[in-house]
Amino acid sequence: MPPTPDPAWPVLVLALVQLVDAATCVRPVPFVARCLDDVGFPRRWWWVLAPLKLAAASGLLLGLVVPYLGALTCGALVAYFVVVAVGMHVRARDLGRNLFVNALGMLALCVATALIAFMGVPAG
Repeated sequence: MPPTPDPAWPVLVLALVQLVDAATCVRPVPFVARCLDDVGFPRRWWWVLAPLKLAAASGLLLGLVVPYLGALTCGALVAYFVVVAVGMHVRARDLGRNLFVNALGMLALCVATALIAFMGVPAG
């Protein structure tokens, strides 16, 4: 595993997605609010989502120059989507669009980033 991502573009894409996701969580847009309600995520904790997603984007971007930070952040995102996001959808029996597009889609993006940028798997 290289200490910094090679190629860097998957990390940049994932960081951009995290930034956009954070922006949609500052004051949750309707589809985000519905998703959070559908999985039973308490409204009193919604405020933590934007800072966490900003921290993820920051870790990915800093990981472009700080050895292993990007890989660690990417690994943490994979763990979050497996354990928390997918787990909450399954527990709530929210097995439709929210699970497949939102949680599993983001999990796939994080896994692909880890494989391509940090483990040397070709992108083609």
